[in-house]
Amino acid sequence: MDKFDIAILDQLQQDCSLSLNDLAAAANLGPTACWRRVQKLEETGVIRGRVAVLDRKALNVGVTVFVSVRTSQHNAKWIQSFHDTVAAIPEVMELYRIAGESDYLMRVVVPDIAAYDSVYKRLIRVPGIADVSSSFAMEQIKYTTALPLEYAK
Repeated sequence: MDKFDIAILDQLQQDCSLSLNDLAAAANLGPTACWRRVQKLEETGVIRGRVAVLDRKALNVGVTVFVSVRTSQHNAKWIQSFHDTVAAIPEVMELYRIAGESDYLMRVVVPDIAAYDSVYKRLIRVPGIADVSSSFAMEQIKYTTALPLEYAK
């Protein structure tokens, strides 16, 4: 990955709707060379997709809940069951298996506490959950989908 790839990725993280000509100009490349690089970045999986970032509040899911889950089960069957359950809940935006006091951490978006309660009730249906702890975000200080590019090799 060189400075041209980094420039392309930087521009696409800011606005993936740029025309090829505008993207090429921003990266100091010709359109054909830029197009080839974008294709290669997509083929190698560096660019996983191109999406629109939507406004949560405008779509009535302005409440963010961070949910920690502890389990008493640590076997492949339970893990698959839990992952399948969480994957089927559209309000769960992110799920991480973590080290520390909890086993999993997820970010959930909902319109209100009652909607979160519905999500909570779906989660606790999975046998083997020892604890579910929820923290409601009071204010979003920083949010970005742009990854830092200075570490790219």
